[in-house]
Amino acid sequence: MALTVPAQLAANCKKTPARAEWLKQLPIALRDLEHRWRLTLGTPFEGQDVSCSWVAPAIRADGSTVVLKLGMPHMEGEHEIHGLRFWNGNATVQLLEGDDDVGAMLLERCEPGTSLHSVEEADQDVIIAGLLKRLWRAPVAPHPFRSLSVLTSYWSSETLASGKRSLDGGIVAEGLRLFKELPQSASNEVLLATDLHAGNVLRARREPWLVIDPKPFVGDPAYDATQHLFNCEVRLRSDPDRTIRRFAGLLGVDHVRVRLWMFARAAAEPRDDWQNNWKSVLARELAP
Repeated sequence: MALTVPAQLAANCKKTPARAEWLKQLPIALRDLEHRWRLTLGTPFEGQDVSCSWVAPAIRADGSTVVLKLGMPHMEGEHEIHGLRFWNGNATVQLLEGDDDVGAMLLERCEPGTSLHSVEEADQDVIIAGLLKRLWRAPVAPHPFRSLSVLTSYWSSETLASGKRSLDGGIVAEGLRLFKELPQSASNEVLLATDLHAGNVLRARREPWLVIDPKPFVGDPAYDATQHLFNCEVRLRSDPDRTIRRFAGLLGVDHVRVRLWMFARAAAEPRDDWQNNWKSVLARELAP
């Protein structure tokens, strides 16, 4: 039977030789996992939020429903499996089986699996804030997790390589400076989800809502406000200060640091289109 690959995942796998090779080897990996974990696989999930992994429903030999996930080579998601082990089902989906070498995860199936997009954004704020506060724990050394500074340095390198060293009197340069300064000035460091937004929170039976697809880094809790906020574009563009203050208050973090992180990402995070991207406009409004 031919392997079905979601369109966005296939497009992302064309971007680097390592990802292209991963996709080439995917059928072999899936056959091995089907046999080893005694799975019957369904059709992989499609959609905007399925762009970096092959994810499909499955049935185990005992009849229980699960999800099989294999992530493509992806800098940000390198330690997802370790993060799920660390959180151990506390606010996240439960990791049932894992293969570190292949990057394969057998996960608890969220049922009915409706995303948090199904509720009003103001309610999303409350739910995501509650989940983040449960996730924020400091891992005990030795641990595999990278510092948030590794992620911001990676983004800075990509932005500099694109030639966007200055825009609007140095807004990009100031964002790059904050990418270096903010991780160093955090008063508290915890394990972050870094990519928590409504599309990565699903309705479940074990708990009302569970987190999927974390991308763990250790760093400033204020940073973890940013991904959800960037997914609330209408509110953020119409009244950024009020939107940031509300969510920071729910999280119990300094709204000034959240605003600085939002500015840094809007100003200096790598993107395909700089001139016509709404984040560039937001950066000018949030500029310190």
